Amino acid sequence: MSVTVRPRQRADTGLGRLRATEFARLDRTGAVYLDYTGSALYPESLVEHHAAFLNNAVLGNPHSDNPASTMSTEIIEGARTAVLDFFDADPSDYTVCFTANATAAFKLVAESFPFSAASRCVLTADNHNSINGMREFAERAGAEVVYVPLEDDLRLDDVDISIREVRAPSIFAFPAQSNFSGVQHPLELIEEYQRYGYAVVLDAAAFVPSNPLSLRNVRPDFVGVSFYKMFGYPTGVGALIAKKTSLSALCRPWFAGGAVDFASVQHEIHQLLRGPEGFEDGTPNVIGVAAVPRGLRFLREIGMRRLRAHVRTLTRRTLGGLSEIHHSNGQPVVRFYGPTDTNVRGATIAFNLLSASGLIRPYWEVESAAANVGISIRGGCFCNPGASEKAFRIDAGRSRECLTRLGPGRYSPARLSACLGGDAVGAIRASFGLATTAADVEQLLEFVGGFRE
Repeated sequence: MSVTVRPRQRADTGLGRLRATEFARLDRTGAVYLDYTGSALYPESLVEHHAAFLNNAVLGNPHSDNPASTMSTEIIEGARTAVLDFFDADPSDYTVCFTANATAAFKLVAESFPFSAASRCVLTADNHNSINGMREFAERAGAEVVYVPLEDDLRLDDVDISIREVRAPSIFAFPAQSNFSGVQHPLELIEEYQRYGYAVVLDAAAFVPSNPLSLRNVRPDFVGVSFYKMFGYPTGVGALIAKKTSLSALCRPWFAGGAVDFASVQHEIHQLLRGPEGFEDGTPNVIGVAAVPRGLRFLREIGMRRLRAHVRTLTRRTLGGLSEIHHSNGQPVVRFYGPTDTNVRGATIAFNLLSASGLIRPYWEVESAAANVGISIRGGCFCNPGASEKAFRIDAGRSRECLTRLGPGRYSPARLSACLGGDAVGAIRASFGLATTAADVEQLLEFVGGFRE
């Protein structure tokens, strides 16, 4: 195998011009960054503006009325307004709870949701583990947990089978876009499940970095996002965007500082604050939250529809280019997971590389080879076991036996693959964003072409 990468080409025109102004470090270091589903890259102006702001601001703990605290409170409330405005959410219907990330947003819902033995928790086989973990709270309450299966191309299958009318509080949770395959699941499911009495949790973390989302057009009960996946900075700040009526139906299992009107030790009683403050534990990340409105403004000025068209073009070229790479015996080098067109997918492509005899190359070897030539792609199952199990056609009986045999402290992807007879247990994922150019795609295609035999 021979892998070479040509010197970088000139950045594209159009959105590519931002490469020279906001993301110059990519060309300066020769980096090819193709892991936008993992994290966006921050624009330089966002960091510079935030640093200048912090150097001239005096911020304190918001739970007080002194000047420093008041300024922090104003920052948080201004950021709530900016988030609602960006997602076209009616402020009379929706509110924003700031969290550490999207995972924390989903956990906030799951731990506070009034599950009972009569409830249902409907998930999709294509879910990040941040959503899969919701089943633990549902099962603890005795609720029924149901998974909507996937078709071979990783779209949802037999959705109607999972729907039935519910009387007790129940949840349906799904991703707007798969973090594994890039499949974009129909947002019409939101209204469909709500008609049967479900509260709908929408995982928008992989969707909103390059797609517009209007919460006037679709109206889920809860939406989880992470801002670093949208514009790279800061990490450690996410949001639960919630219908006010749905948030008020939650019952928090505990309370913390900053979330209560009062708490009494001698009477062992407390009263939660009404609204989002009652769901924000302790002091919000004020310094990080201060960067959110500027990051949202950056995306708004670019235009989300323009950004979506940009990454769709790159995705189409990548899918076509990878499908054209063959071994000398005519066998394909690439096996895709998910749709092979851009009609129902975002800018995320999962694939494995095959030998001339059709054997799958271990993803960790491919990821390592890419790293050696400065290409950042991701390998693994991407915290999405359901999509992985379907994509790799992992036999349930064999995998249960292997996972049990490996036991605590012995698990590794290589050992699991060996136990399964060499079957795939992970894939390579390339994903695109604002700073990706056509030259980056050609670098990836040339890298994969180096695996021809």
